[in-house]
Amino acid sequence: MPFARLASATTPTAHIGLGLAAVGRPGYINLGREEDLPAERTVDALRARSHELLDAAYAQGVRYFDVARSYGRAEEFLAGWLTARPDVDDVVIGSKWGYTYTANWRTDAEKHEVKDHSVQTYERQRAETAALLGDRLDLYQIHSVTPDSPALTDKELHARLAEAAAQGTTVGFSTSGPAQAEAIRAALAVTVDGAPLFRTVQSTYNALETSAAPALAEAHEAGLTVIVKEGLANGRLAGPHAPEAVTAVAEQAGLGADAVALALVLRQPWAGVVLSGAATTVQLASNLHAAVVDLDDDQLARLAALTEEPAVYWERRGHLPWH
Repeated sequence: MPFARLASATTPTAHIGLGLAAVGRPGYINLGREEDLPAERTVDALRARSHELLDAAYAQGVRYFDVARSYGRAEEFLAGWLTARPDVDDVVIGSKWGYTYTANWRTDAEKHEVKDHSVQTYERQRAETAALLGDRLDLYQIHSVTPDSPALTDKELHARLAEAAAQGTTVGFSTSGPAQAEAIRAALAVTVDGAPLFRTVQSTYNALETSAAPALAEAHEAGLTVIVKEGLANGRLAGPHAPEAVTAVAEQAGLGADAVALALVLRQPWAGVVLSGAATTVQLASNLHAAVVDLDDDQLARLAALTEEPAVYWERRGHLPWH
């Protein structure tokens, strides 16, 4: 398991990862992108921003970097950074397949990505990822598994993934939607030749959406590394968009609302890596302060009151515009 490299890390920020979804393409659903990114979101501009973030993250102890085939040119940007930094040999690199980026570097595209969990898409995207990341790829995840995903029942796909695992690539999956817990439990039951197929799970968990927690605890108990995404709820728990309860706790801590929101996730005993989706180095530095936030019982109770019904949370997320 590549994540064993993080077990001996001496800095608490080693368990905060950096995801490049927000800077690998010009359009995304995170709030505040108008202020966070340059007005001219050219390929060169976002490549430079990605490299700036990767440099800052590595310098501050971050050791997991997360991309996907559908994150525009995120794999390309990360690959270029790794090539330029041959001294960086202690990081864990994860990518995902299952969505194809279709926006062609436009923010006003009718569809930004298309989902397909077929064997054919896996083979095509695995070759595309290999061409960019080569043997630097540690983890390959099925992107956004839901209970109805054919990836949970496709035996041919399972065999191909098991082949990749036998060749040294860790195989995992991510989840989304109001039935994350069901998808996680279904994936935990997938075996090839009697052995569990998946070694990691990446799911949405934050102060507003906590429904996956019991299933993630089960995954952790089963030996999977749990990666948490969207800890800031696509910006709803950060900056001017943060609820009053989060802002109040942040004021008590003397830190940003984002640090408090991520600290809540970090304290979960099953959370192995918690992703920052920062788009600026200032945001990244603020996110990383989560590692030193100590929440008391009263503060935890106030944050717990923010939880939404999963269907409500995911419906609202589904209506966030692509900026």
